[in-house]
Amino acid sequence: MGKNKITVKKILVTGADGFIGSHLTEALLRKGHKVKALSQYNSFNNWGWLEDIDENNKLEVVSGDIRDPHFCKEITKGVDIIFHLAALIAIPYSYIAPSSYVDTNVTGTLNICQAAKENGNIRVIHTSTSEVYGTAQYVPIDEKHPKQAQSPYSASKIGADAMAMSFFNAFNLPLTIARPFNTYGPRQSARAIIPTIITQIANGVKEIKLGDLSPTRDFNFVKDTCKGFIALAENDKTIGKEINISSNFEISMKDTLDLIKKIMKSDVRFITDEQRLRPEKSEVFRLWGDNSLITELTGFTPDYDIEKGLKETCDWFCLPANLLKYKANIYNV
Repeated sequence: MGKNKITVKKILVTGADGFIGSHLTEALLRKGHKVKALSQYNSFNNWGWLEDIDENNKLEVVSGDIRDPHFCKEITKGVDIIFHLAALIAIPYSYIAPSSYVDTNVTGTLNICQAAKENGNIRVIHTSTSEVYGTAQYVPIDEKHPKQAQSPYSASKIGADAMAMSFFNAFNLPLTIARPFNTYGPRQSARAIIPTIITQIANGVKEIKLGDLSPTRDFNFVKDTCKGFIALAENDKTIGKEINISSNFEISMKDTLDLIKKIMKSDVRFITDEQRLRPEKSEVFRLWGDNSLITELTGFTPDYDIEKGLKETCDWFCLPANLLKYKANIYNV
């Protein structure tokens, strides 16, 4: 079996209120699909970044929590594909509250997979992260690279991936593990380095405190990450596999920040802040993802290079209405 265009009636996106999830929801709606978008329940009735999506009669927003197995079983009924993105993702916060990462990332994934199994073996695209690889032992990092739990966050995602894959192996659940490398773009949380820099420069800051700028990352513009997710879902050859979504390109934090300075025509100075350094054995010093498997299986290639992606990102953040949504003067853990 090869490539099958998704002709489904309904797609569930967990974590749809987040950065990547909201963009994926938009991409699926543009393709004409009905999307059930899960936003984490809160008493403010706030749907996160789904608030920025235009009303669409094919979009149904539901509020709840993947930590509740009964809720997961209910929301997966009548669904053809599940894109499972809901997770706690901030690495610094995982040092403070590691147990919550197990509850959300591991148990939440178990709940979604169990619900998918019980509701008719629904196709699942489970979201991993390049952080499971830790610091590169060799580059580019392919899917056979050893997993290294260098933070409670990465440990929880290694556990979540293993739990998801166990459902393919034990129950033949049609599941793919999508492993995006460092995604950036409009709507990203200010806990990430690119929005941190852009929002502070846009607010006129002349000196910015940062952690270590020597590590390299394989940055992927969010629209390319979503393109990768959809490519994996449209192809049956990806079932039962862990697959990188990456650009096959590495760039240091310093060079990335210099590019942002150039795009924004800024003379800002960067200063090392001890508070922002990861513990030495927890820092991931090098990430460079091999994307040959996704290309071979689906024909996926990124549409954005780093300069094009950063330009579009800077333009979005610099719109006053968007900039107001960020507290640029506070260190966001």
